[in-house]
Amino acid sequence: MEINQQFKRHRRLRSSASMRSLVRENHLRTADLIYPIFIIEGENIRNEVPSMPGVYQVSLDLLHEELKEIYSLGIRAMMLFGVPNEKDEEGTGAFVDSGIVQEATRVIKQMYPDMLVVADTCLCEYTSHGHCGVIHNHDVDNDESLKLLAKTAVSQAKAGADIIAPSNMMDGFVTVIRQALDEAGFHNIPIMSYAVKYSSAFYGPFRDAADSTPQFGDRKTYQMDPANRLEALREASSDVEEGADFLIVKPALSYLDIVREVRDRFNVPVVAYNVSGEYSMIKAAAMQGWINEKEIVMEKLTSMKRAGADLIITYFAKDVAKWLNEE
Repeated sequence: MEINQQFKRHRRLRSSASMRSLVRENHLRTADLIYPIFIIEGENIRNEVPSMPGVYQVSLDLLHEELKEIYSLGIRAMMLFGVPNEKDEEGTGAFVDSGIVQEATRVIKQMYPDMLVVADTCLCEYTSHGHCGVIHNHDVDNDESLKLLAKTAVSQAKAGADIIAPSNMMDGFVTVIRQALDEAGFHNIPIMSYAVKYSSAFYGPFRDAADSTPQFGDRKTYQMDPANRLEALREASSDVEEGADFLIVKPALSYLDIVREVRDRFNVPVVAYNVSGEYSMIKAAAMQGWINEKEIVMEKLTSMKRAGADLIITYFAKDVAKWLNEE
């Protein structure tokens, strides 16, 4: 049988590892990664989160060891979450100057001035009810919550945070925080908005780590319905108009279509949040020997870059940095 030579020879560009590397369209770099870390009040604490193997709650006095490892791996951006001892109705611990995130920020900036500190700006870890704002009549009061979120952002910026990352999903949070930062003299502090944040079942392990499970109801009145696409674009558009400098899509893996649409429509950096549930599923399967963890993680994060993400927030950051350094 004579083979018709008119068909395309796509395999020519897959013939060797060097050839595949030469024509690779998307690349995952250590510089793309933001490592989330949970800072807990107290001393000599390094608690592994049961549902997130390899992720720890770390007290301030042990933070320097964690920082040394992160910095040595080439990671230059961290997202801070606080786990306070005391909580109240208004989440006061989020915006006091001596708050756990503020104190951790000072430690980090003193030790490594070039480490970018991304401060998660929300109230849920600090409120006794576990919601992201002030409760009135058994519901989150949007506008009253904005006032406290603005105070939190300014407090974090005063402590040395390089980027403010509001995750609360209150209407108008970007414009109110931008105004507060500008009035306090922080004109050059960017806002990394959780612009597209779905009410997702993938957040479960995070709530264990941050001790932020709502004590009643859920967050579906302010986080988005996972079934919606156009709503995501409305949310992102509002945040860009209000002054957002980055747009986060959260979660990432089940929402790569949204990452792509946000990337195509808006001319600001797009951040994919590879959330706790996505992390824990892979860790659990790897511990059972069912998958090759490194290959799965690298494929998954590369898919986020391919979808259009410029940056990735991921609990795998240290592992990925090690693997990239080995290569």
